[in-house]
Amino acid sequence: MGELAVRELPLFPLPDVVLFPQEVLPLHIFEPRYRMLLQTVMAEDRRFGVVRWDPKAQTMASIGCCAEIIHCQTQDDDRSNIVTMGQQRFRVLDIVREAPYRVGLVSWIEDAVPESPEDLETLAVSVNQALHDVVELTAKLVGKPATLPNDLPDLPRELSFWIASHLGGPVADHQQALLELTDTAARLQQEFDLLDQTRRQLAARTVLKDTFQPQ
Repeated sequence: MGELAVRELPLFPLPDVVLFPQEVLPLHIFEPRYRMLLQTVMAEDRRFGVVRWDPKAQTMASIGCCAEIIHCQTQDDDRSNIVTMGQQRFRVLDIVREAPYRVGLVSWIEDAVPESPEDLETLAVSVNQALHDVVELTAKLVGKPATLPNDLPDLPRELSFWIASHLGGPVADHQQALLELTDTAARLQQEFDLLDQTRRQLAARTVLKDTFQPQ
């Protein structure tokens, strides 16, 4: 079972931004209410909740990720540049205050313990291979070298969060769904399906490019 502790957490809704555990998120704080939020959390435990705001539906997600401030630089005009890192995920149980900024009553959520760690490890290896293939094929197509970071996570849960965080394009809906999953294998399987589909498309385009390459 995950940690069942409930706490109040200041919330920072961000349009189409989905933060994942262990991912870095830089923010520029300029609105008066969020300057107040920053002052409060810097004086306490440097933590607040990042939740996706859906601009189309005008709604806030019920599941977000706690952000810890690891660097804060405040300018003369009271605007601040901060760097945060994603910590644990949470579910918003209730909104306890709306002004000057939103404060939620939250409970932490965690991935369930895998039924078969061996199967999960095998799936993570397949996902990792698909990811490397996609990067290599993309580099070949565009004619520029591309590499993955040296510190790419190898633990299945952490790898699944890293991939979800680095999906390209307007993918906030998909990212939010991956954030809300509490089954590491289900998250990795969705990512494998996506990467494998991309790998097949890139491979086909590479074959075409090689076929029609001027000799």
